[in-house]
Amino acid sequence: MRQAVVCMARWGIMALSIRRPTRRRTPAPDVAPGVRGPARVDRRTKVLTKRLRVGDIAVIDHQDLDKVSADALVAAAPAVVVNAASSISGRYPNLGPEILIQAGIPVLDEAGAAVMSLKDGADLRLDGATLWAGEDQVATGRILDAEVVHAEMQEARAGLAVQIEAFATNTMEFIRKERDLLLDGIGIPPITTSLDGRHCLIVVRGYHYREDLVTLRPYIREYRPVLVGVDGGADALIELGHRPDLIVGDMDSVSDSALRCGAEIVVHAYRDGSAPGLARVEELGLTPVVFPAAGTSEDVAMLLADDAGAELIVAVGTHVTLIEFLDKGRDGQASTFLTRLRVGGKLVDAKGVSRLYRARIPAVMLMVMLLVGVLALLAAITATPTGQAWLQVLGSRWDDLWAVITGIFT
Repeated sequence: MRQAVVCMARWGIMALSIRRPTRRRTPAPDVAPGVRGPARVDRRTKVLTKRLRVGDIAVIDHQDLDKVSADALVAAAPAVVVNAASSISGRYPNLGPEILIQAGIPVLDEAGAAVMSLKDGADLRLDGATLWAGEDQVATGRILDAEVVHAEMQEARAGLAVQIEAFATNTMEFIRKERDLLLDGIGIPPITTSLDGRHCLIVVRGYHYREDLVTLRPYIREYRPVLVGVDGGADALIELGHRPDLIVGDMDSVSDSALRCGAEIVVHAYRDGSAPGLARVEELGLTPVVFPAAGTSEDVAMLLADDAGAELIVAVGTHVTLIEFLDKGRDGQASTFLTRLRVGGKLVDAKGVSRLYRARIPAVMLMVMLLVGVLALLAAITATPTGQAWLQVLGSRWDDLWAVITGIFT
């Protein structure tokens, strides 16, 4: 017994003498400062926004960022917008940069053409005004803030008179080039969609197009206009539950599913007849109509509707003001100005109608409707045998309740 105790004591001493190995703590990795995210790179902003996800870093090459593109970027909610070009060149007071700043999205401006060679999906980090890819510095630029944007907008407004002069010059040049098309309709191809004597609703993915389409639902339901989607406007119609009858454009921003929806397709070609979007449509097994014209796709849609005999042309999301013309990115937008002059007698611009009118039901009307409903319910109850039986039951219950109440106080 004594030997066993001695052995146990010796083993205990040996166990205590054995030192436990110390655990080495792995030092926490250094977290680099700044905003990080995967790169999404595309020279065409409207194409990039279709695959942009929350937290991505959008890399674009967009001089004078316009409102429509900025709205699309804000909807995609990227972590950072990196612009290889200047978001504000000073030609005119473009609206895009201010929209991004108000949405709280950092903008690295004038980052240089090298950023466009970044690989899609590369891990980027913005630290101050410097852009990093891993440990490599890939670009430096300037960070736009509210003060910078406000100051540059003021300078741009001061130079707007120069753009007005350029607008007038481009208008005269366009008249010389497209006189036969504008005045006599020469060169407008025939289409199979019947517009003669009907209303025509032309949808462009421009300012407030979605809100305006929602407001116009009663009009669409009542008048059944011919629905014309200009490029991405076809997808806008489909998103709201409508099927376009006609799709017009250069086919650079409309989806394949929209092209396959059964609408007649008109490909807008350059004046020399070349049409970059034609091959894409034909690859889908579709046979489009080709319309060569020097104007924009929305001009082509209006000219088609007017030539086909549309009684009324309702335009949603199209460009009206000088700022909007310049925002579109083509010099002067003279074609749109002159096209509107030609079809002005039957053109109704619905852009902004959602801000002008919202259906509201007054409180008095609600009370009247409630009263009418109650009266109709009472009339239905008293006029049917079942209702009369329910009234008798309710009457007897009320008599019982009243008898109990009077019995308490007597």
